Amino acid sequence: MTVDRLGDGASTRGRVDGLPSPHPLGPRLPAVFAEDSMAQRWVAGLDDLLAPLLVDLDNFDAYLRTALAPEDFLRWLGSWVGAETGPDAAGTRLRAAVAAAGRLHRLRGTAEGLAEAVRLAFGVRPEIEESGGATWSARPLGEFPGSSAPGVLVRLRVPDPSAVDVRLLEELVAAARPAHVPYRVEVVGAGPAPSADAGPEPAPGGGGFGPWLGDATALSDVPPVIDPRSGAMGTTRETGGTGGNG
Repeated sequence: MTVDRLGDGASTRGRVDGLPSPHPLGPRLPAVFAEDSMAQRWVAGLDDLLAPLLVDLDNFDAYLRTALAPEDFLRWLGSWVGAETGPDAAGTRLRAAVAAAGRLHRLRGTAEGLAEAVRLAFGVRPEIEESGGATWSARPLGEFPGSSAPGVLVRLRVPDPSAVDVRLLEELVAAARPAHVPYRVEVVGAGPAPSADAGPEPAPGGGGFGPWLGDATALSDVPPVIDPRSGAMGTTRETGGTGGNG
């Protein structure tokens, strides 16, 4: 049974009528009270009082599992672990957000963490454009990628842009972005699927403010250069950008 306790439309589990106690008191009374109907009725009233508490304790492990916990308790559990969920999050999306809270705290301030936080809240993985970048150069004084002005753009492509709560998206991005990086958000209509020759998507760890900068070009593909100090041939890589964990 569910009831609206706060009057705000939110359903909360209420009492389950007729819930049996897993540990009734009557059979545990001394023999002198075993046939005393008054004593048996009195402790039966205590069974009704204690049954919900005993059932909750017996199933406490299930309350801490996001796949099994009742949804109203799950929201409370999410507030404990700092899960980034919107007020309308429910069902599978709410359970996924609470389960991923610990991992997202470790990824906070990275491109992967920002993308995953938006995906869990809106069900769509966003496009992220940032000012940082990475590249390599076979010669000194190569041109640096990216922009000298820090910034990140989060673009969400959805079938119906008007159905997206832009304010919630902005609050989510502001909380999950690197603290020193300005940001913008865009919500646009979903376009056609990318063509087969568009090339592979970048690795999840890539990005100017991720753990690794830019794309993961293998060092074996970098042209050899000569170390002017020793004359030895080797490889080099230059990186640039404004990224970094906030």
